[in-house]
Amino acid sequence: MIKKPGSNVARLRKHARVRKKISGTPERPRLNVYRSLKHMYAQIIDDSTGKTLVAASTLDKEIKGKLSFGGNKEAAKEVGKLIATKAINSGIKKVVFDRGGYIYHGRVKELAEAAREAGLEF
Repeated sequence: MIKKPGSNVARLRKHARVRKKISGTPERPRLNVYRSLKHMYAQIIDDSTGKTLVAASTLDKEIKGKLSFGGNKEAAKEVGKLIATKAINSGIKKVVFDRGGYIYHGRVKELAEAAREAGLEF
C-alpha cells in the first residue's frame, strides 16, 4: 500500500523519528503540538513519568467563546498564549518544542511564537 507524502502516515513517521531524539524531562518537559482541521491542541508532557502536566486546546472554555473557528492562525495564537500561562502558573518556564512531525510553518509557528511571547523558553 503506497501512501502519498502529505498523508498522516508520513507525518507519524517523521514524528517517530524526531521522538527518538527529543524527550521531556522534569526540568524541561516537552511541548507537543497536534493540529486537526478544526482544532489545535498543545500539551506539556514529562516523558520520564509519562504524565501530561498542562494541556490547552481550542476546545477550552477560555478560548472557545472568543473564536469563530478553531483551525486557523488566530486560534493557534490563543492556544499558545493559554498553554504558556498555564505552564508558568504551574512552575514550568523551559520546555522542549515538539512540532509533532508538522513543518514549522503556519499554525504550528503561530502557536510556538505566541507561547514564546507569553514567557515560555524553548
